[in-house]
Amino acid sequence: MANYVKISGFLGACVTGVAHFLTDLRKQPALVESEGYGAAPSLPKPKPTLIPVMKIAPAVGWGAGQKPVPLAGYKVEAFATDLDHPRWVYELPNGDVLCAESAAPPSPAGVFSLRWWAQSFVMVRAGAGVKSANRISLLRDADGDGIAEQCFAFLEGLTSPFGMALVGEHLYVANADALVRFPYEPGATRITAAPVKICDLPAGRNHHWTKSLVANKAGTKLYVGVGSNSNVAEFGMEEEVDRAAILEVDIATGARRVFAGGLRNPVGMDWNPVTGELWTSVNERDEIGDDLVPDYMTSVKDGAFYGWPYSYWGKVVDERVKPQLPDLVARALKPDYALGCHTASLGLTFVDDSRFGERFTHGAFIGQHGSWNRNPPSGYRVIFVPFADGKPSGPPEEILGAFRVDGKALGRPVGVIVDRRGGLLVVDDVGDCVWRVSKA
Repeated sequence: MANYVKISGFLGACVTGVAHFLTDLRKQPALVESEGYGAAPSLPKPKPTLIPVMKIAPAVGWGAGQKPVPLAGYKVEAFATDLDHPRWVYELPNGDVLCAESAAPPSPAGVFSLRWWAQSFVMVRAGAGVKSANRISLLRDADGDGIAEQCFAFLEGLTSPFGMALVGEHLYVANADALVRFPYEPGATRITAAPVKICDLPAGRNHHWTKSLVANKAGTKLYVGVGSNSNVAEFGMEEEVDRAAILEVDIATGARRVFAGGLRNPVGMDWNPVTGELWTSVNERDEIGDDLVPDYMTSVKDGAFYGWPYSYWGKVVDERVKPQLPDLVARALKPDYALGCHTASLGLTFVDDSRFGERFTHGAFIGQHGSWNRNPPSGYRVIFVPFADGKPSGPPEEILGAFRVDGKALGRPVGVIVDRRGGLLVVDDVGDCVWRVSKA
């Protein structure tokens, strides 16, 4: 076994090295990152690659005294530290913050792909190749100073948990393979009750394993973001049943249906405070160039189709996918707002008041985890997109940056929320912490 691990590691390093070499040989520079943003992003001609572009920022974490850089007039402090690969946060009504410490579940036996085996080494260097803590911690800032002085193991023994939603007296958790619920008492610091399964969720290969979660205002439905099991269905559409979609789950019965499909990897979800529509941030496909395809955020309409895998940005056909379904492509909707190519835009949260400052009264905060396959790299920051009348109304503004310095990832932002005291909480899965941005 030891020899196998050494050989496997050596081969993986070779694959990564070759990919880096070929990436750096590329002569034609990429478009500037800003051209991949907005309602009408640049969509150049596809450039399919035999070996995926790999431009990795090795994950190194923060050194003593280091932290990301906020926009002028704001400050950033560590809200919680020494976490185990935190990914997502959820604020309870009393101000306690739940933090999912999680990573990809083990691959099931008999599932292997040379491509994904090679890319797994890339993910390790980028900070994703860790064992899942399978835990939700409770972070408590009792004195209101913006720093959580207490951390409790709130729920343990989960299966790569991600999304969380409190509805009435129950806390719902989206594991990688099932939606479950637990009884919740206000102020509790630990739940020991056994989970009650509401419904199964698509699992298997789990190329995209996160399952985000949001409840409707009536507390009758839950919406689950489920990513694809592939880049562009290269393992067959039979592995994509109820994937690349947002599922709607009836809380009372556990019945589920596809609310909207063709969304390659919908992660962040929130309700638009003006229109009442569900919005999501989506990670788009790879391996057709540095400047394709832009990630995006969009309103999500019941029964709608957004293109994956057959097309992108509405009806632009992806020629790699065979056979095509032209009738389905004909009804593919164009997203509302592009968020840059390969930025891995994960977190999304709306704000519709002045808690974070008058300039940021209407709009959405986006956590951009950062690229591993774009040259030059993109993302590695938190941005704000202004809204007017319920729609994006301008270019993004960087709220928190300097996560990538000298080619290395000191941190990588994931989930984002604005807490009840007006601070922006930013989950950093490489820095193993949660940052809090507030007015200086």
